[in-house]
Amino acid sequence: MNDSRRLAVALAYQNQGQQGAPRVVAKGRGLLAQAIIERARAHGVYVHESEELVGMLMQVELDRHIPPELYRVVAELLAWLYRLESSPSEPLSRDPPV
Repeated sequence: MNDSRRLAVALAYQNQGQQGAPRVVAKGRGLLAQAIIERARAHGVYVHESEELVGMLMQVELDRHIPPELYRVVAELLAWLYRLESSPSEPLSRDPPV
């Protein structure tokens, strides 16, 4: 994808006694998207590349929870990531659910 059209969205989710869906904490295109991706990777955060999901998440305003229509797909992705992190022996090449 052309860097000027590259998109990135960062989600945050706290599951420690707080209720609510994941929130969009950063989003951008082009150089800003690249910076978001680089920062995530530098901190060991998994970067999932799904143009469809990112396109939907780009429509969510910053610091807002994801809409109910995206709960299932994001929950499946979070569950996959949790299993991946919990089982280091599980191969990283397994495709994410999204």
